This record gives sequence, C-alpha cells and structure tokens, in this order.
Amino acid sequence: MPTADDAPFHRLGGADGVRALVEAFYDAMALHEPALTKLHQCDETGNVTRVMRDRFALFLIGWLGGPDDYQQQHGHPRLRMRHARTPVDEAMRDAWLRAMGKAMDARKVSGEVRGYLDARFAEVAEFLRNTR
Repeated sequence: MPTADDAPFHRLGGADGVRALVEAFYDAMALHEPALTKLHQCDETGNVTRVMRDRFALFLIGWLGGPDDYQQQHGHPRLRMRHARTPVDEAMRDAWLRAMGKAMDARKVSGEVRGYLDARFAEVAEFLRNTR
C-alpha cells in the first residue's frame, strides 16, 4: 500500500512519468481499441486531442498522489457524472483496461506499483460501468 512519500506518482517518475503513461495509454488506445478511441474527442488525424490528453494527465497526477492541480482548475472530478452520458459496458471497461495495461507495459511499470495500479484501475473502471 503506497504512502504519501511513496505514492505511485513518485514511483512512476513524477509528473513527467505520469504524462508519459498518459501518452502511452492514448497511443495504445488508438492502435488497439478503435471503438474506445471514437468515444473521445479526436483531432483531424483521429487521435485523442491534446486537450483531452492533458486533462487526463492532470487528473491522473493528482489521483496517483501528486499535486492536485486538477481539482484547483476543474473542481471535483465527479467521475460518474462526467462519464454518465457515455455508455460504459463491460466491453468498454475491458477495452480501457487493456489500453492502460499496454501503456503500463510500454512504460515498464512492474512490481508492487503495477499490482497496486492494476487493482485500482480495475476498481475505478468497474465503478464507471453504467450499462450491463
């Protein structure tokens, strides 16, 4: 279990490491999960926009134990509310988890922090499922 001094944020390399994970996540999504990609705001090339990537990185930095700038700028994340208009079924949940798994593989996230993140991401992905 992480502590404030040993949060996943620090183990991933701070803000730069989390941003790199987010980039790897959206890259994996674009390559392997086209149906999931289409649910996001994309640019003219079909990639998730910079605005979306930066916003997710800002959220993830705080969620992983780093500075909570997301809340300062955007307020409480209200994840269920923000995802309510998008149908999140088992297939979308699993697609998201596969893309994040590929991102963590690409960033060589392993050991205790990988086990912790796999479990936490799975909990949140299931929490956001709103369609059976």
